[in-house]
Amino acid sequence: MASPSASTAPPSTKVQGPPPAPSLPAPTRSAGLTRRQLAGQRIIYSYPGLTPPASLLRIIRAGEAAGVIFFGENIAGTAQISNVIAQLRRAQAQSPVHVPLLLMADQEGGLIRRLPGAPARSEKQIGQSADPVAAAAAAGTGAGRTLAAVGMNVNLAPVLDVYSIAGNFIDQYQRSYSANPGTVAPLGRAFIAAQQRTGVAATAKHFPGLGWAATAQNTDTGPVTLSQSLARVRGTDEFPYSAAVAIGVDLVMVSWATYPALDPNRPAGLSPTVVGQELRGRIGFTGVTITDALEAGALSRYGSTGQRAVAAATAGMDLILCSARDVSQGEAATTALVNAQAGGQLDATGFTAATDRIAALRAHLH
Repeated sequence: MASPSASTAPPSTKVQGPPPAPSLPAPTRSAGLTRRQLAGQRIIYSYPGLTPPASLLRIIRAGEAAGVIFFGENIAGTAQISNVIAQLRRAQAQSPVHVPLLLMADQEGGLIRRLPGAPARSEKQIGQSADPVAAAAAAGTGAGRTLAAVGMNVNLAPVLDVYSIAGNFIDQYQRSYSANPGTVAPLGRAFIAAQQRTGVAATAKHFPGLGWAATAQNTDTGPVTLSQSLARVRGTDEFPYSAAVAIGVDLVMVSWATYPALDPNRPAGLSPTVVGQELRGRIGFTGVTITDALEAGALSRYGSTGQRAVAAATAGMDLILCSARDVSQGEAATTALVNAQAGGQLDATGFTAATDRIAALRAHLH
């Protein structure tokens, strides 16, 4: 928007010379990639069992993957997963994309840990401890070191949801620091800052917040609508995200719940209003956005894997999380993004901006 004084400024008396020659845009990190490679830079893959399949290694060598998410079924121990990650990194080194893979897991602490070791305490235990800020920072350091020790570089944590009722969806697994946003914000900030100092990226989740969800309201299994007021969404649920963004959290995961106060028609991760206006615009996040699981039951009305991937990208999501432990899911999402871009359904400038944000994140990780 033009500045308020623009229309009232006096006309310039300076003699105008010829307009400057248009400068060529600097080459982006995406320059030289094929359309499929470009689409692949937005896809996080998963696979079943303890051994990555040959198809995934081929995709990585071809420069058509952003990264891989690991679950408990992929991990038999630290030596085994370290060897797997070394194999994936060797495949990436053979690719035309010269930035590291994003290698991620949910190492929240307490009950939600994919690897043995820190952080042992849950967010709720941290929130109730004698020195919660120090405990949150120690958990962030511990999570970062645990992941880095096996070669991972992204943690899908911390949870910044502010639970509304004891025992509800997010509180029943002790995944929330507190029912008070003024407590959640500094603890999330401490965790993020400490973890990112270890070289492992943090992910604030699940924007704009699942703290209002009742015990059985799980977006993994079905649609969830959270009908809190706009004042509650912004004053309570989003409050910790503003703090996280202010200290430079690398990623934000957007939830699959629907928030009528923001957009009554679409889940948050498919909503340009939530992603573009609320997270990017109002809160000012300039880092990488990542979806929750693309196979989630909450998206049952939104078509195939490919249709969901395109809808998420259209909404402004950068990374598409294909976490069904099936390599073909990521391939289907990639193909759909290729076709949507070729057909003009996805804006080329926005597509390049997304891949450049992801490349910039990858470039500063190991």
